[in-house]
Amino acid sequence: MSILVTKQGGIATITLNRPDKLNALSEEMYHGIADHCVALDADDEVRAIILTGAGRAFCAGGDVGSMGGYDVVTGRKRSQKHRRTVVNLYNVEKPVIAAVRGPAAGIGFSLALACDLIVASETAYFLAAFKKVGIPPDGGAVFFLTQHLGIARAKEIAYTARKVPAQEAREIGLAVRVVPDDRLEVEALALAQDLASSATYALRLAKRMFHSMYVPTLEMLLEMENLAVSGARLTHDHLEGIASFKEKRPPRFLGK
Repeated sequence: MSILVTKQGGIATITLNRPDKLNALSEEMYHGIADHCVALDADDEVRAIILTGAGRAFCAGGDVGSMGGYDVVTGRKRSQKHRRTVVNLYNVEKPVIAAVRGPAAGIGFSLALACDLIVASETAYFLAAFKKVGIPPDGGAVFFLTQHLGIARAKEIAYTARKVPAQEAREIGLAVRVVPDDRLEVEALALAQDLASSATYALRLAKRMFHSMYVPTLEMLLEMENLAVSGARLTHDHLEGIASFKEKRPPRFLGK
């Protein structure tokens, strides 16, 4: 199973379970995350949720091996399916904690940011790697980064595609805690238990209030993103980015 869900004491844990691929998201995993978020949000026994990855990574991004071969229409349909994953995670009305070990890259970075709080291990790093495969940021990354950091710092992280290590992520406000690698599950669970044992209906209302602060909404940004990404999939640079990744060589981008 590429997605595992466990429940314990009012806390549900969604585990991305493709450790041999650093939990890079397959089509099945996009759908699984979206569906489990809806089901767990409707489950009255679940009062808090943890999203994490099996093995040494949170999520290395989308599965580059499955990219390419899309035209505007099929690419747009694919993006709409992925949009559902991010929206469903973001719109869960219960507290959601991302427990991040190793890379949270590309769409994996977006998934972590779509959660309410990020607990990172000392090995964690965050990477907006989109330009490396010749597409603009997707998964709501522009929306989330700007809300967390402001436009200037969000641009710097997106434009440079540099690694943001765990300690820096905490210093700039992306992660709320950085913990030893072997303590990640324990610390994330402790935070989830604290939230789950509190007045969760009040937290649900607070979450709605926080969401109402943002204009444009996530859905509006994702629609603009969908158009941009669909066009980018047809460019030389996107195809070159995919080819260079598969061939394990530096890309030769032409800006077109």
